[in-house]
Amino acid sequence: MMHIVFNESELALMKEVMMLDATLAGEVILIRDDYAVGPLAGIDTEEGWTIRQEWWQDLLRHSHYKENEITPVDDRETMKLITEKLDQDPEEQLWIWMGQNQHDVCGYFWMIPQLSTYQGRVMVLYMNNLPFINDKGQLFYPSWLQEIPAREFVKAKKLARPVTLSEFEVDPDEWRRLAEENGSVRVLEGGKKILSKDETFYDTEILKNLNADWQKGWRVVSNTLHRMKIKTGDVFIEWRIKMLVDLGKIDLAGEAARGWKDIDLKLGGIPSATAKSENENDN
Repeated sequence: MMHIVFNESELALMKEVMMLDATLAGEVILIRDDYAVGPLAGIDTEEGWTIRQEWWQDLLRHSHYKENEITPVDDRETMKLITEKLDQDPEEQLWIWMGQNQHDVCGYFWMIPQLSTYQGRVMVLYMNNLPFINDKGQLFYPSWLQEIPAREFVKAKKLARPVTLSEFEVDPDEWRRLAEENGSVRVLEGGKKILSKDETFYDTEILKNLNADWQKGWRVVSNTLHRMKIKTGDVFIEWRIKMLVDLGKIDLAGEAARGWKDIDLKLGGIPSATAKSENENDN
């Protein structure tokens, strides 16, 4: 049995689940890329994949991550290992665990066209509008797997079902549609329905966390990520902030080349209520 998850934090979560239920024992495999953002046109070709990788590299140059902190991502190699194991052992099954969010669903859509020959051996567990009990004993509807206590996964395994023949026909068509639309952002409307949006989709969320007063750059990023309802990653948000600075919608003080801890941000074109930025006050 192989388990697919789409977020790093879920690797440890699944290991905890296996300790509670030995029948779920198996290899946990992470699909690393976030297919809910970035170019998808021709992604099944070498040229399309390269364009996507170059897009990510450009975003990472604007982020707080240092070069030695970045791990190259190539999910194609991961898929190659998965299909090799399925070919080697006809009894092997693949379980895909999905939360109700665009990140997981887009990862699923990327995988499915590559798994059509294994119909009947690919299981899906989609936590779509399903209630769970949190650590306080309260009923809630999670959007992400990491929100679900490990003990609840033992119950959730009963929801596992094979990806149907119809899904193997329809879902690749959905993925092709998304690739042809080639939006910069994709959001989950409901079920497995994904809508394409342009790169400015999260700009309003960023600007809501700014005002006329200077704030440290890292604080703006942190507040935006914490407060936004439709989630995305820090790299994309940091890139959009840099773009909004270039457009004059955000003012920046400090040396951007030194990193996010050394810059302050405020709404563009609005006189600050404080004479100095936080970094200037620190000096």
